[in-house]
Amino acid sequence: MTEVVVFHHAHGLTSGIEAFVTGLRQAGHTVHVPDLYEGHVFETLEEGIDYARRTGFGTVADRGIAAAEQLGSQVVYAGFSLGVVPAQRLAQTRGGAKGALLIHSCLPVAEFGAAWPSGVPVQVHGMDEDPFFAGEGDLDAARELTAGTEDAELFLYPGKQHLFADSSLPSYDPVAADLLVSRVIRFLDGLR
Repeated sequence: MTEVVVFHHAHGLTSGIEAFVTGLRQAGHTVHVPDLYEGHVFETLEEGIDYARRTGFGTVADRGIAAAEQLGSQVVYAGFSLGVVPAQRLAQTRGGAKGALLIHSCLPVAEFGAAWPSGVPVQVHGMDEDPFFAGEGDLDAARELTAGTEDAELFLYPGKQHLFADSSLPSYDPVAADLLVSRVIRFLDGLR
């Protein structure tokens, strides 16, 4: 059993994120999923981003950091898009991280330090034509991270959808999402 904390994307804590978490729990893992939006869920990505902007992107990330501080340090940090910010920050800066799952996004490693921490495995997942992931620098950051890190994997899925792993959204791609989940579970099982 691996302990995981999952940070949601800009739509909020959707039923699709809950379904993803349920799948990890059914695979035998302990999963925490803090609500960074304090109960708010948005139908469109634009509405969710607007909420994060009004609240403050830093405030949203800080809510994730605070939630993780309530847990032990031997945790895998997982984030979906906006949730990658606290996940990657914690994986890079909080000692004892067991691993990181960066889904739909990846920040340059230099954002949180000079290098990815030794001994912290990481997976990055995104679609190869996603305008956010491939078009805004995340794919470049993911390639840099995986090229310079011993235990790092980049998984590219064919398509243009951003939040393809959330079953509650129109962007959901069941084939890609199932493959992502199987890779995530394999990753987590390997950390037991």
